[in-house]
Amino acid sequence: MDLRKLKTLIDLVSESNVSELEITEADGKVRIVKAGAQPVVMTMPVAQAAPAAAAPAAAAAPAAPAAEAAPAAPVETGHVVKSPMVGTFYRASSPGAKAFAEVGDTVKAGQAVCIIEAMKIMNEIEADKDGVISKILVENGQPVEYGQPLLIIE
Repeated sequence: MDLRKLKTLIDLVSESNVSELEITEADGKVRIVKAGAQPVVMTMPVAQAAPAAAAPAAAAAPAAPAAEAAPAAPVETGHVVKSPMVGTFYRASSPGAKAFAEVGDTVKAGQAVCIIEAMKIMNEIEADKDGVISKILVENGQPVEYGQPLLIIE
């Protein structure tokens, strides 16, 4: 997709009441999601397979994992730290660096516990409660959505 066209789409989303826009073209797929005041852009290459056959399979696939995940949600106890944006989750500031937080670490409110990269900007995510990290729910380098649980503080 042309960079000027992408910039125009971002400007349109940021100036309008639209919160999400997804466009699929032959050379790729662009999804613009407005998180707070600034839009976040995710681009994905489109496979050269038949789109009509891929759409029903994609629609049916999320239904099964959602049904399996529903019983597991009540098992989690403690305070859940959720992603404030769409991006890529990282446990450390750089590859090979020590992780911000490990399971069993005691954290204070305001202490950085991870990073979410969005549009080449590294955003530190801070604990919003004092406690002990009981579980990290996202793998390093995994994409995350707005509101997705990242870790649990007890």
